[in-house]
Amino acid sequence: MKVFSYQRATTPAEAAAASLRTPGAKFIAGGTNLLDLMKLEIEAPPHLIDVNGLGLDQISATQDGGLRIGALVRNTALAADEKVRRHYGVLSRALLAGASAQLRNKATTAGNLLQRTRCPYFYDTNQACNKRNPGSGCPAIAGFSRQLAIIGGSDACIATHPSDMSVAMRLLDAAVETVRPDGATRTIAIADFYRLPGNTPHIETALQPGELITAVTLPKPLGGTQVYTKVRDRASYAFALVSVAAVVMPDGSGRVALGGVAPQPWRMAQADQAMGQGAAAVSKILLAGARPTEENAFKATLVQRTLAGVLNGVLSGAPTQARATAQKATS
Repeated sequence: MKVFSYQRATTPAEAAAASLRTPGAKFIAGGTNLLDLMKLEIEAPPHLIDVNGLGLDQISATQDGGLRIGALVRNTALAADEKVRRHYGVLSRALLAGASAQLRNKATTAGNLLQRTRCPYFYDTNQACNKRNPGSGCPAIAGFSRQLAIIGGSDACIATHPSDMSVAMRLLDAAVETVRPDGATRTIAIADFYRLPGNTPHIETALQPGELITAVTLPKPLGGTQVYTKVRDRASYAFALVSVAAVVMPDGSGRVALGGVAPQPWRMAQADQAMGQGAAAVSKILLAGARPTEENAFKATLVQRTLAGVLNGVLSGAPTQARATAQKATS
């Protein structure tokens, strides 16, 4: 780990301004991803700004009947919150599907949104990686790609976004509140928050230099049956091969978002509109234009089978069976 300086910010505006003053500075809260990257010298910020003292750790109701989740709310607290469990069950389930209890105790809402890919080439500093070193190439495309993207990637990058929480947030139409170094605030729809890699895979979000996430807001509850199903290589502490977040209404309509298959949580309005037509129709829309490698082509079939398990389970009144069906899809 390289030498860095450190400060504790007292207000969000102060933290944002301090970040802009030192090029390459990073905010740190739980540090569950950043510290690992610093140890590997994938990240080498010259200055760390501790934001734990900013008071952004509360969950409160909004005027329109939704929730405002502070950026520093820990994943454990968010998953256990009574309003989240009652009205946003897909979010609670997604959080509990991620990492371990120890990591969830430290990881924050904002940090979860911003965690970086687990592509093996990104983590190996002996390898080229356009996300880590722009212009160096993407060996994953012709290399080990079983875990990587089949949709939304580019010739420059096929890394996937690793967050379970973000898939549920995308399903729920969350919005990200921020403060800029000049003190101005803005709200970014989560649909616009993540950027596809294109020719600039190192630019992962819509955040500007020095911009600090202060909260995530959820609209009023959707209702319906909410399910998060995660298919992975082992039962715990593993990233998704495919995950499905869904809300299904009694008439079969609803919404669906995918994880584990793209550089961002993957959702399409046309797929939501086709929910009543069954899993095959929805999967076809979600995966239109997919460019899998030989190693991860199985993910397309896995999406269809997992989604079928979810929809069949929910509509039959047995959402727990949907999860079991999805797990069998890997065998």
